[in-house]
Amino acid sequence: MEDFIIGLAGVSVRIRCRSPRNRLFLEDYITSGEPRFTVEPTQEDIERIRSDFARKDQEEGNGGFIRSETFLENNAIHAILAERMVAEGVLLIHGSALCMDGQAVIFTAASGTGKSTHTRLWREVFGSRVWMINDDKPMINTREMRVYGTPWDGKHHLSRNASAPLKAIVELKRSSTNRIAPMSKAGAVSLLMKHAYVSRDPVTMGKILTLEEHLLGAVECHVLYCNMDPEAARTACEGLHFSPGT
Repeated sequence: MEDFIIGLAGVSVRIRCRSPRNRLFLEDYITSGEPRFTVEPTQEDIERIRSDFARKDQEEGNGGFIRSETFLENNAIHAILAERMVAEGVLLIHGSALCMDGQAVIFTAASGTGKSTHTRLWREVFGSRVWMINDDKPMINTREMRVYGTPWDGKHHLSRNASAPLKAIVELKRSSTNRIAPMSKAGAVSLLMKHAYVSRDPVTMGKILTLEEHLLGAVECHVLYCNMDPEAARTACEGLHFSPGT
């Protein structure tokens, strides 16, 4: 049994897992802090994850996938963390988070819209002014209003164990031309409901809604209609009031 402590989104957590590969996966986040809680996936947790993947495979018409126990345990650790972190004021969001001039922006979108492509444009256009926090599943500590990297970082594996204050959340929508506009309160609520972590537990879900309300009271949300040209990054940068200089 692997037993170690990680620091994630400003919170120390004890991890107890079976696979040494999952310790290695979390290695960059290992710390010596006093843990707030323990994550130890049970076989029931792993079977629940297996069932969730099987259901998704069936819905998408995929079959025959065999997933390793290490992979399933990794996903169970992630799921338990997302659930337990809510009590610590931390919200998992599905998006691509970058840091520009010391401030974080999270880009969300429907699958296939091009979140990773858009953040790549920022890196190409603005160079060293930009670095990636996490390209898939960043966490927001709503008590600090900071975005944190996590090791669950998508197929491009773009992330680091670092954080930055959250400036804005931007929803991407494909368009032939580029323009950015402030999002309505109703639109922002819908955005978080689509892309932030959702719990099956009603009590935890109530806490999530409270965190989201707090988040929306502190951070601006925008919608960016964009193509895949570098000008899309410049349009977003201007609309978010970053300095245009290099």
